[in-house]
Amino acid sequence: MVTKNFTVKLPNYAEARPVAVVVQIASKYDSRIFLESGTKKVNAKSIMGMMSLGICNDEEITVTADGNDEADAVTEIVGYMTSIN
Repeated sequence: MVTKNFTVKLPNYAEARPVAVVVQIASKYDSRIFLESGTKKVNAKSIMGMMSLGICNDEEITVTADGNDEADAVTEIVGYMTSIN
């Protein structure tokens, strides 16, 4: 299991496109992937779950992946969610 805390750097995160991209990234991995914010924990492969998380720019969140490709999954999700300008 790989877990990483990071700060979201996605301007206008409330728009559907960045959420959809995160779901697409997560869905290409076999690992179980979850994002946590506060007391909420959602499946990163679920578009409805991700939308309900309501992540904001500059928010601290945690990503956790468990499976044979967990490290790659965490690296790509964190990379995407921290690098859009």
